[in-house]
Amino acid sequence: MTESTPTPGQEPNPPADAQGPVIPPRPPVPPAAPAPAGSPGPAEPPLYAPEPPASGAPIPPRPEHPDAAPVPPLSGQAPAPSGTPASGAPTPSGGAPSASPVLDDGTYTQLREPRNDGRLALDGRWHQISPKYVVSQTVQNAIFVAVVLIAATAVQVFAEQWWGWIAAGVIVLITVITQIVLPRQARALGYMLRDDDLVFRKGILWQRMVAVPYGRMQLVDISHGPMDRAFGIAKLKMITAAATTGVEIPGLSQAAAESLRDTLIEVAETRRTGL
Repeated sequence: MTESTPTPGQEPNPPADAQGPVIPPRPPVPPAAPAPAGSPGPAEPPLYAPEPPASGAPIPPRPEHPDAAPVPPLSGQAPAPSGTPASGAPTPSGGAPSASPVLDDGTYTQLREPRNDGRLALDGRWHQISPKYVVSQTVQNAIFVAVVLIAATAVQVFAEQWWGWIAAGVIVLITVITQIVLPRQARALGYMLRDDDLVFRKGILWQRMVAVPYGRMQLVDISHGPMDRAFGIAKLKMITAAATTGVEIPGLSQAAAESLRDTLIEVAETRRTGL
């Protein structure tokens, strides 16, 4: 048996004993071009790829990576302690400030209010003033009446004018009427510390109630004259942005005035609002 000689350009015939076709070798893969600077690298496979759950089964939670760092808080924000509500959750109200027991030390024990149904009533605890306020005002009224009578006598003696007694009589009458209603007015003075404001009330026939928000207070002042210092009482004045809402609480003891001032300043700083 003779072998056929292949012609130029013709592949030789495979031998008769070859099994199947001949697979040519795989050409080499060219190297990948380098990525430009700043472009992200190839995506890494996910650390956790849970298998799809069966129909109706709950999806298992994704476990935390052991090398994962905790998320830091925002700039200027302290980490929330355990037990605090999440952001956006309603926070409980601040509540009324705690009143020191010294506010009720040596004061009237029952607020005098009108007996009719049209009175202005509020839910809360009223604090009252000291009875020394009535004593101090009585002494001041007596000194004032004495000065008026001395002035009327001087006009009668030196100017020989009797009309001075008419003016003195009117002034003395008004002072006596004021002195008679003074104890009732003192028992009708009271103030209440509520959640967001301080309420001051006075008057029996003509009632007046003023609510001063804590966040609007600009100045808390304590003043006392010579007679007030002699009886150990003082007057506390609260000044706000609106001049009509200023409140003066007279007849407070020195300790009560200082304690109330410190409480109002502390509460006003924590509940300050923009003017």
